[in-house]
Amino acid sequence: MIYLDYQATTPLAPEARAAMLPWLDGGANPHAAHKLGRAAKAAVEVARDQVGALLPSDGQVYFTSGATEALNWAIRSAAKGCKIVVLANEHAAALDTVSALRSYNQVEILPVSSDGLVDLEQARYAITQGTALVIAMLVNNEIGVIQPIDELAEMAHAAGASLLCDAVQGYGRVPLPTKADYIAVSAHKVHGPIGVGALWVRTGAPLSPFMHGGGQEGGQRSGTLSPMLCAGFGAAAQLMATRQEADAAHVAALAARFRAALGSDWILNGSATQRYAGNLNVRREGLDATRLISDVREVAFSAGSACASGSGRPSHVLRALGLIEPQARASIRLGFGRYTTPDEIDRAAALITAAADQQRSPT
Repeated sequence: MIYLDYQATTPLAPEARAAMLPWLDGGANPHAAHKLGRAAKAAVEVARDQVGALLPSDGQVYFTSGATEALNWAIRSAAKGCKIVVLANEHAAALDTVSALRSYNQVEILPVSSDGLVDLEQARYAITQGTALVIAMLVNNEIGVIQPIDELAEMAHAAGASLLCDAVQGYGRVPLPTKADYIAVSAHKVHGPIGVGALWVRTGAPLSPFMHGGGQEGGQRSGTLSPMLCAGFGAAAQLMATRQEADAAHVAALAARFRAALGSDWILNGSATQRYAGNLNVRREGLDATRLISDVREVAFSAGSACASGSGRPSHVLRALGLIEPQARASIRLGFGRYTTPDEIDRAAALITAAADQQRSPT
């Protein structure tokens, strides 16, 4: 199987697996005061430093169960019953949380242009006094476009608001914003384990306890942390830091090869320049993407976000670009990265193109 669904989850790095193995049998509770507990806590704190090394220095890293929890936590902490401005092509974890707060907060959905990028003039008009929170994704999970987060943060701060950045797809891959107030990240998008993420909070930004109980994470997030998951996340983050340039060059070369192999029948969704190269979202006229995924069983790829794959609805991200329903349903997402080989790219392109041709001219 050729794996091209890196946006859904990334293969576990051998280094992350090795860091997790000593804790596989459970070890001790990192919140216990005895020697074994202190050893487990030390492992958690090493991981916290490793995760934080890729984030701004003027804040605190809190471990969570994943980015969905981190986004929920930040939104509920910063909303304060005031106006929330959120981009139309954000992840459902942000959009659905904001929707759940409509009874208490005014919500403005900020449209994006046909290239998937926010119009900064429209943003400036929307982010006014009385806004409490602006939400923007660094690298879009479906189309890979990179938003101007620091410019949006400056607008938010001028209006007295905070900015939350969903950096799940950009962490360790592209430069992170320096002016955000909250940054959400996830381990399994950077070759770490599923089940752990983090919320980075700038010093002084509002933060309210999201889960109550034992008072872990400085009293802000109760629940026993898993040394195994934290250690895996830390090792994966450290590897992202050391391999960042090599990974970026590898992915850029694969992207160029992939687009050339697919040919001119495929249209790129989203900006061709302001994007992360390891995410190609493309469409072909008349294509049935769901059927294509079923036909090309030797390749793992998707028609959009894995989180929304069972809804049966066209992608809200693609609709935000102005694509009509047939165009959205004719789109596929191809995600690749560190462990993808050029040969896999060539074989996948050939298989996908042949199956798409078969749809157009069935025999």
